[in-house]
Amino acid sequence: MQFLDQAKVYIRSGKGGDGCVSFRREKFIEFGGPNGGDGGRGGSVWAAVAENLNTLIDYRFQQHISAKNGGNGMGKEMSGAKGVDAILRVPAGTQIYEEDNETLIADLDRPGARALLLQGGNGGFGNAHFKSSTNQAPRRANPGQPAEEKTIWLRLKLIADVGLIGLPNAGKSTFLARVSAARPKIADYPFTTLNPQLGMVRTAGTDFVVADLPGLIEGAHEGAGLGTRFLGHAERTRVMVHLVDGTNSEIARAYRTIRNELRDYGHGLSDKPEIVVLNKIDAVAKGAVKRKIAALEHASGQKVLAMSGVTGEGADPVLYAIARILKDSRQETREESVGSWAP
Repeated sequence: MQFLDQAKVYIRSGKGGDGCVSFRREKFIEFGGPNGGDGGRGGSVWAAVAENLNTLIDYRFQQHISAKNGGNGMGKEMSGAKGVDAILRVPAGTQIYEEDNETLIADLDRPGARALLLQGGNGGFGNAHFKSSTNQAPRRANPGQPAEEKTIWLRLKLIADVGLIGLPNAGKSTFLARVSAARPKIADYPFTTLNPQLGMVRTAGTDFVVADLPGLIEGAHEGAGLGTRFLGHAERTRVMVHLVDGTNSEIARAYRTIRNELRDYGHGLSDKPEIVVLNKIDAVAKGAVKRKIAALEHASGQKVLAMSGVTGEGADPVLYAIARILKDSRQETREESVGSWAP
């Protein structure tokens, strides 16, 4: 299935049904009176999270979504039928924006979440609604309220526990393929990964989802390369695994380039827990590995793990470090949810 994380959609709610002007006409009933029914309410437009969806590809081919109009009222005080609602089924993690692509309408960040996007028009009153002791034969009825319409943007931000970041060709896809059943495209040229890839990992009794995010370059926060489009997928992760290519001659510069992009992009990315990993140690002389680790620790200010995604050497310590951080993070989340509960 093709991955699509942004879509522009035109939506329209249903028009309310018109009220009816009608009078009771039956044999032997001299003064039947008004009996026009009310119009039905138009259908509304909703957005709802659907299970087993991880892309917005459906909205590349269906860009106009309309709810049904309400039925018109009829005689014998019969009300019109309510219009059928239209539901946009989206993956968890979808954000909905106004046409300016900046004003947030809703953030559907969990399974079962729903949001009302457009309200259906009310049905008009029939003439039976207006009868009174002083107006026993009203000949008026209200039209239904008009439909609402607008254009919205759907933007998907993947919900994953771990985000793999690094310069192009840092070995992120190789690492994901090593530790999970995912099979991303792997090649020896930059920007092999053009779309985020997900993999499920289980280690030390902890299950978590790893997202391989496309390679970032300098200026990504301003749209360079794959730009901010894929930086947004890192916003929902709990921990970042920063892979640095061990064959790179400028280890510290490679690390700082990505950190600067995270800082300049904002949205709390630079504050997330980070695990720094020197990758591709199988392609580096053992004596050089120690020097590169020391240089990377000096640049990052933290302990650096060494790994080879190809051979799997050093992969387990990286997974254990991820599991420890996730356990602590999930525990804090549970404690916060319990502490905020009130009867």
